[in-house]
Amino acid sequence: MHLTINHRTRYRYDGAATDVIQALRLTPNDHEGQHIRTWRIDADVDGCFRDSIDAFGNRVTMFYADRPVSEVTIGVTGEAEMTDTAGLVHAPEPLPPSIFLRSTPLTAPDPVIAALAGRFANATKLAALHGLCDALYADMRFEVGATDAKTTAASALASGHGVCQDFAHIFIAAARHLGVPARYVSGHLARTVQQEAAHAWAEALVPDIGWIAFDPTNGICATNSYLRVAVGLDYLDAAPIRGARRGGGGEQLSVTVDAEAAQRQSQS
Repeated sequence: MHLTINHRTRYRYDGAATDVIQALRLTPNDHEGQHIRTWRIDADVDGCFRDSIDAFGNRVTMFYADRPVSEVTIGVTGEAEMTDTAGLVHAPEPLPPSIFLRSTPLTAPDPVIAALAGRFANATKLAALHGLCDALYADMRFEVGATDAKTTAASALASGHGVCQDFAHIFIAAARHLGVPARYVSGHLARTVQQEAAHAWAEALVPDIGWIAFDPTNGICATNSYLRVAVGLDYLDAAPIRGARRGGGGEQLSVTVDAEAAQRQSQS
């Protein structure tokens, strides 16, 4: 599968913002099943880019604007060749799996999450994770605007609705409650329509099998339509863009994502 990505994030400020800094986790790594052919990040204002690798192995690009700005757009274009691995993730692992048993404020289990996990406590780990994925897909309602980046897994589950970030956080919280290392993934899912955000899902470590990618928003394991970009304990570790600035007043954010897929064509 050949994927093409065009991802635009635009910030507009009420006034001129100074010292604008953006941490960009927008560049994917190569691993089994995912080969990046071309990739580029740019900005529509003058500034400098500095690349590094974080503790989770994510590629991080820091952008520093050279001058005060009232608007900045970060653009990403890229192409990748994807192979279906039946949801299995074979990527470099810089950290021990036990790290991904740690709870965070966004993924802390409450009695309701514990009860959800308890429904699958007597199943094998693999069956329990599939059960969690299926249950969230069946019971939660996808609704844009019902939650925000600060919404916790417990709050989203109690409300019964949210976006892919919330589905992933709930899955992660329940999996960890069952003693399964689990992590948050940000990336792209190829679709036929323009999207208003990147996608998010989860990965969980199954004994004797390895890491498996689960997408509870869609009730499936990841396929070759999923481009994995960054991972972490929760959204904050893997957010596509996080930034800081001085002044500028209020802020308006808009995101557009075109993620398209085409089957490889064999040569005769």
